[in-house]
Amino acid sequence: MAKDHLDPVEALRRNTAEPFESARAMPPSVYTSGAFLDQELAHIFAKDWYCVGRADALAKPGDYTTCELAGQPILVIRDHDGQLSALSNVCLHRMSTLLHGRGRTRAIVCPYHAWTYNLDGSLRGAPAMSLNQGFCKDQYTLPRIRCQDWLGWVFVTLNPDAPDVASQLSAVEDMVAGYDMTNYTEAFYEEHVWNTNWKVLAENFMESYHLPVCHAGTIGGLSRLEDMVCPPGLPAFNYHTILKDDSLRIAMAHPSNDRLTGDMRRTTFLLAIYPSLLITLTPGYFWYLSLHPKGPGQVHIRFGGGMSDDYRDDADAQQNFADLKALLDRVNVEDRGCTEKVYAGLCSDRAVPGHLSHLERPNYDFAQYLMARIDAGQTA
Repeated sequence: MAKDHLDPVEALRRNTAEPFESARAMPPSVYTSGAFLDQELAHIFAKDWYCVGRADALAKPGDYTTCELAGQPILVIRDHDGQLSALSNVCLHRMSTLLHGRGRTRAIVCPYHAWTYNLDGSLRGAPAMSLNQGFCKDQYTLPRIRCQDWLGWVFVTLNPDAPDVASQLSAVEDMVAGYDMTNYTEAFYEEHVWNTNWKVLAENFMESYHLPVCHAGTIGGLSRLEDMVCPPGLPAFNYHTILKDDSLRIAMAHPSNDRLTGDMRRTTFLLAIYPSLLITLTPGYFWYLSLHPKGPGQVHIRFGGGMSDDYRDDADAQQNFADLKALLDRVNVEDRGCTEKVYAGLCSDRAVPGHLSHLERPNYDFAQYLMARIDAGQTA
């Protein structure tokens, strides 16, 4: 049986018209089509909030990170007043990109002709410009991009009309209030590129149905399918929960945590903040992925994690976290293998989507979100 060749937007529209009780996985063309990716970039990544990481990783003046969002180079930097700002990462002279990666700087210096900007984006100096009668330094300031800090997460958007992050995610804030997500400190950060579609990796995070098989060598035995809860999602996010085995002590609430009671003291939230921030939040540690497509078959991954500050003063805290990071690295190897195999299968002429398990409810809600955003963008 060969897959159909409908326009991918129409194929997704038909797919999402089915109720969850009879739903199937999304059509292959939604993952493999360059035209569909163009729709995603225009109507999703250029319009919604994108997470660049944690605020505590940008704690000091001059700390910065960079990203490319829907083709637009952006830098996020802490200024001398302690404020986080997002700016266009393009020089106003000959339009080179300015900063790269993550780091700390005293000023933003163009690597091409050394035009130099202050941390607020204003032009400090430009060599050999005194003979150009039209040049006025005060007329040059890097354009600002909207930037917001929500519970320690730093988001940027190209859309001046996007609702504030806090207003979209108030339900998340209420659900995880006892975890005190602001007070988790990032201990590691990495960037990767995998050979799969960004949605394949997002969906892989959104369901724990695959844990016993894909992660049989690591975390598969720490969670039972019968303990997984997958409620219907909301417009800006979906989530599911897992009860962790207490053998992984750092995943449990610290004895000093009097905010969580009962099973919540060992409950892990897997939060999918649309379009592409994926957070594993336990009472003791967190890790996250923030995804951006690099084409239909590649995804850029911002990967970080750390511990709840409740564990900060424990004598064995750092060793426990080092052991956890080693485990997460092995889990990533497993996930990369699984998700790259899925993309290879999606590219087959005989790829046909099957019915979803009740444990894949978040995947269904994700498809509904994608369809809603593309429809809204096409009719705007």
